[in-house]
Amino acid sequence: MIFSYPYTPTTLRTTVKPRPWVPFKPHEGHAKVPPLPSKPRSDDLLGIYNISTHIIPAATPRVTPDVPVPEPPPRSSKRTERYIKKLGLEFMESQVRQVEDGNSGVVDERLLWNCVNRYVKKEKEDKVRTKGITLFLVHATGFPKEIWETTLCYLLATCDIVDEIWSWESVQHGDSALLNRQNLSGSFDWTDNARDIANFLVNYMPEEVEASALPIQLHRLPASIGESRQTYGFSFRTLVAAGHSYGGCSVTLTALHFPALFSSMILLDAMIDTYRDFVWERTQYLTGASLIRRDQWPSREEALRSFKCSPMFSTWHPDVLRALYESGCVRLKTPPVHEALVMAHTRASRETWELMETLDEKIELLWILPGEQSQDVLMLLEVRKQRAWRRPANSANVIFKSSGHLIPQESPEELAQVITDFLHRKYAISLGQSKL
Repeated sequence: MIFSYPYTPTTLRTTVKPRPWVPFKPHEGHAKVPPLPSKPRSDDLLGIYNISTHIIPAATPRVTPDVPVPEPPPRSSKRTERYIKKLGLEFMESQVRQVEDGNSGVVDERLLWNCVNRYVKKEKEDKVRTKGITLFLVHATGFPKEIWETTLCYLLATCDIVDEIWSWESVQHGDSALLNRQNLSGSFDWTDNARDIANFLVNYMPEEVEASALPIQLHRLPASIGESRQTYGFSFRTLVAAGHSYGGCSVTLTALHFPALFSSMILLDAMIDTYRDFVWERTQYLTGASLIRRDQWPSREEALRSFKCSPMFSTWHPDVLRALYESGCVRLKTPPVHEALVMAHTRASRETWELMETLDEKIELLWILPGEQSQDVLMLLEVRKQRAWRRPANSANVIFKSSGHLIPQESPEELAQVITDFLHRKYAISLGQSKL
């Protein structure tokens, strides 16, 4: 059964003052296009949607400075909760000191790349939908763009009103991490992921949905189209964003500055938070755990065996356990130290909490929240109630009683059904489709 939280007013506040948005500019000079780090996709979903992978230049300049990547700690037999939390706190404090010591004035203009997966219907209907639904997916920390594919298989089996899906990948995750491995900084701010998303939506997402193939590097659109999108939104698309955790915060921050782009947003336990008390302690632990995470195995079979023995991964849907990179051995594409760098910087999350109540009320919000009877879920109960009603107008929430924070990994079938119901309720009539 699905439940929801009743209206809960905000009593929690942060002590951070939101920073102004940093504009991005076209990268100067000729950009040598890197090859895709993995073989081009040649498969499809359900025989209906073609899959392809594309790259675009990330936003420049970066918000964080160009500093060396910190060395990860040596592997240790000390894996007590106290040790891991101490390791995470030291790492987070070192990141704060790095900015306070003056490195924040160092501009990073190195060119980075974002990878995106595109899923598009092989053939469009005879009746062209001039504002058909485009679904834009943004992953959580530590997971690649393919993490959504199990949910998509369930979703697209019953939902017939989505013309195209784009699955985003942050610069230090998955294939993007492989492209950028020589140029990633030792500091990262979630604001840059929001700026990268805005750069893609404003300057690179094609004007119309076409069943034909697109180039691997997407072409930058004329400035006039980008300027129009910022004010009036998409001419031929209805954009619905779905973001999980870090991804949910990132895409919300994008929507705060470019509201015209978005019709609605589905926020899966988005990490928009005050980072007080238990949240702060839990973040220390997760940062430390990321730093000492195992990232390679002798074989894919051994990796999957290791995952299934883990309390965390044992609750996942079996089809979601992918995202491994094979090159002699099996290795995670997202380096643990860069996962920890994402965990360590919480300011943008707190800024988004402060700004959330100003989000354009025309953007309908659906919060999807965990309700599992675990310590993590119960300790964050009040935060999640307030998070779901931080912008109360045109907003609803549902609670998955069987899931913890990792909703797409644990409950992809249930998630797909909730998204399908939401899309059909909101868009089916306007697109001339009957509700299922």
